[in-house]
Amino acid sequence: MKERLQKILSARGVASRRKAEELIQEGQVTVNGEKAVLGDTADPDRDEILISGQPLPPKQEFVYLLLNKPRGFVTTMSDEKGRPTAVQLVADCGTRVYPVGRLDMDSEGLLLFTNDGEFANRMTHPKQELDKVYEVWVNRYTPGAQRELAKPVVLDGYKIRPPKVELLSTQGSTARFRVTIHEGRNRQIRRMCELAGMHCTRLRRIQEGNLVLGDLPKGKWRYLTQEEVARLK
Repeated sequence: MKERLQKILSARGVASRRKAEELIQEGQVTVNGEKAVLGDTADPDRDEILISGQPLPPKQEFVYLLLNKPRGFVTTMSDEKGRPTAVQLVADCGTRVYPVGRLDMDSEGLLLFTNDGEFANRMTHPKQELDKVYEVWVNRYTPGAQRELAKPVVLDGYKIRPPKVELLSTQGSTARFRVTIHEGRNRQIRRMCELAGMHCTRLRRIQEGNLVLGDLPKGKWRYLTQEEVARLK
């Protein structure tokens, strides 16, 4: 059955759908000896699909991992500056996997990995609107600042839905919040804190959808259960 090339590449674990589109646009994908263009379709069971001259990987079992990412690790597959990558922490799973979404180098907590490109695409699509829950430590706190943090703001020309903000503790000019957001703009919570007059000193993601970080140690990972994956799909 013919499908769009980027969907085939994503489903076979070559890359995320977005990255697969880039590979096609860069001319690295051929179908039956002809250079592919974005929008082309193919049948992976009948057509010869090559990526940079290499054959399309065979169908594989999908894996889904949850990592407790420590601070100081980037979520890219490699880093030109030589910084440690989160994918190095899940290398012992025995399968090439990719991060689902991102978590800033200075942030920590729940980060998903998978070789299922379609799953990753669904999880990161704006329409999914999964709750993402964070513990947030700040300084420059003043009484009532949580009300400012809970107000809707505009980031990158995009109106952010009002987050749910719960004040957990305060000590002088420092405070700790639990913040629930639905989007995933670049450094969103840190920027929201600055707009509310505070500075975020620590950020940890503790929940995404039905997945909870729990007591998983820093730098360790676990497989998602079939039930957890099914609920996310």
